[in-house]
Amino acid sequence: MATSNPSVFLLTVNGQIEGANFPEYDNLYCKYCFVYGHDWAPTSGLEEGITQITCKGSQSSHRLIWNFPLETTFKSTNPSGWPQLVVSVYGPDVFGNDVVRGYGATHIPFNPGQSVHPP
Repeated sequence: MATSNPSVFLLTVNGQIEGANFPEYDNLYCKYCFVYGHDWAPTSGLEEGITQITCKGSQSSHRLIWNFPLETTFKSTNPSGWPQLVVSVYGPDVFGNDVVRGYGATHIPFNPGQSVHPP
């Protein structure tokens, strides 16, 4: 008797970490990773990464810009444990040590074309 493999579906994440507002900090970078359930498996792309260090522009804006690309593909047999993107922002303290300046997480959107802006 032949065994049948369960059908799988693919989820492709294609986007970028654009930037953040940190009025009181400068020279920050962002670490990211994807977390997902046990039925999920990455098939291509990076599961985690780190952006470049960025500083505020010459205007009076508090906006830090990374424009860091993300592209990863996952496969699964069911939607339980849908992937999430977890980000942490780091920067130097007064002694030059890297410390966490912010963090957040969001589920990958279910519909294509959506833009997610975590608080």
